[in-house]
Amino acid sequence: MHYIPPRMTTDPGHIRNFSIIAHIDHGKSTLSDRLIQETGALTAREMKEQVLDSMELERERGITIKAQTVRLSYRAEDGQSYVLNLMDTPGHVDFAYEVSRSLAACEGSILVVDASQGVEAQTLANVYQAIEHDHEIVPVLNKIDLPAAEPDRVRAQIEEVIGLDASGAIEASAKTGQGIHEVLEAIVRRLPPPRGDPAAPLKALVVDAWYDAYLGVVVLVRVFDGVLRAGQQVRMMQTGASYKLDRIGVFQPKQTEVPELGPGEIGFITAQIKEVADAAVGATITEERRPAETPLPGFKPAQPVVFCGLFPADAADFEALRAAVGRLRLNDASFTYEMETSAALGFGFRCGFLGLLHLEIIQERLSREFGLDLIATAPSVIYRVTLTNGEVLQLHNPADLPDPVKIEGIAEPWIRATIFTPDDYLGAVIKLCQDRRGEQRELSYVGARAMVVYDLPLNEVVFDFYDRLKSISKGYASFDYQIEDYREGDLVKMSILVNGEPMDALSMLVHRTRAETRGRGMVEKMKELIPPHLFQIPIQAAIGGKIIARETVRALRKDVTAKCYGGDITRKRKLLEKQKEGKKKMRQFGKVDIPQEAFIAALKMDGD
Repeated sequence: MHYIPPRMTTDPGHIRNFSIIAHIDHGKSTLSDRLIQETGALTAREMKEQVLDSMELERERGITIKAQTVRLSYRAEDGQSYVLNLMDTPGHVDFAYEVSRSLAACEGSILVVDASQGVEAQTLANVYQAIEHDHEIVPVLNKIDLPAAEPDRVRAQIEEVIGLDASGAIEASAKTGQGIHEVLEAIVRRLPPPRGDPAAPLKALVVDAWYDAYLGVVVLVRVFDGVLRAGQQVRMMQTGASYKLDRIGVFQPKQTEVPELGPGEIGFITAQIKEVADAAVGATITEERRPAETPLPGFKPAQPVVFCGLFPADAADFEALRAAVGRLRLNDASFTYEMETSAALGFGFRCGFLGLLHLEIIQERLSREFGLDLIATAPSVIYRVTLTNGEVLQLHNPADLPDPVKIEGIAEPWIRATIFTPDDYLGAVIKLCQDRRGEQRELSYVGARAMVVYDLPLNEVVFDFYDRLKSISKGYASFDYQIEDYREGDLVKMSILVNGEPMDALSMLVHRTRAETRGRGMVEKMKELIPPHLFQIPIQAAIGGKIIARETVRALRKDVTAKCYGGDITRKRKLLEKQKEGKKKMRQFGKVDIPQEAFIAALKMDGD
């Protein structure tokens, strides 16, 4: 870290705070790279592709998971020097909470649209978020160097679908560097400067917080009023906790210490904060001696929508798993967990995620960064169970469903899904939505592509809806959703019994109309996966006391008569009877060993 000599805070009129928003793969991170390069924040030797995607997983999958901030210095054509605070945001629907936080800290957005693909579902969702935050939006048509680029068609699409004036859209190629200078000039000229009073009581918004092994808790803040100085005593308005600021700095993109941050500036602070939970995202920081009267509005807390159990494959790894989920929670406030036990899998944690990609990323990080071998149970959503006595329960785990006699009704979450697809695949997409109990809301055309809006039960989406959508549309369809409301449904608990024993890790809530298909698919899959034992193993799917599907794993047969050469038949019969008795006894007391792979494969299965 190199130290910058003391300076007065930057004049807010010369600051521009902006987010880069776009659909997945439209080139946000590459555009960030070019802006960093153009402003000379990193030397050519320090530059690498997707410089802001610091996590190994992000680089490998080519997606942004965490929003990243960088401060750039730019001398404009008019000779003025400007400070640009850039926030690179994720594009995937599961990380929409990262986008909303970044937008709250900025005054403007750069909307990146692929000049060959055009407007996609996530483009639309992110633009609406930016409009909600009263942002000035500058459209940029990226990938203009591609032979398939059609800038005029995409301009018309932006005006038609989003309702933004695209006449001043900048044509650029983040890959070749074309149009990058024009993007920087547009940021300075077209985006508004932040407003704020340096003399007013301090008001700073906590945008993000993470744990650093050397510095402790690092807090990313945006100052709205007042000035943050090193050594200052500050207070969290929501919790009332008081801290002394140790270090104040900015990302350029390397961590660089500065003496103070004024109105409109974005930077980081460290202050002997022990837990990331103490610096809650969306909290307001004010001065201890001269506090602000009202806190900033903050953010809606991220609500987990998908739950699943995570268990160590080896029971001895439970403590390691406990430490690992605790560490991950420090760097990802949207991930929640609580302890649970399962008869089949032992001790583990019931974890909440923002979606299936989020679940996959957390699982991947646990196995990579902490070397854990995990089993995940079937993902489920939060159901609202109304009991006959009027009490309402929030149910995360289908195994915890109360006795059906006490249940008045079960409501499940529904989503409003927006799907963009080329016309050729429209029929298959509509069939998929209808198979998943979807209700069509709207169907319109944007050029040669159809935009379908469906209401769908989230329960039907969390399994493998996204994968199926991609496969039936050969990867061309794009999908975005938001939670709408809860609706009553004819939902039943389906249990899987192996040798008469219920497997709680495989129980799930399903709609009555789909129960038989799901059950049959599940038992057939389990039959293939459970190895034969010395006795017959029945595998059944049941709703309450009613068996709806059954398969049997045949017994391994040992030839007990092999040593009988000729002689009396009664001797052979006696040995066979003895074997039969033994198998009967074994079936009563025998333990079925279900390999871990069987659980994992059965949980990945969907009854289509």
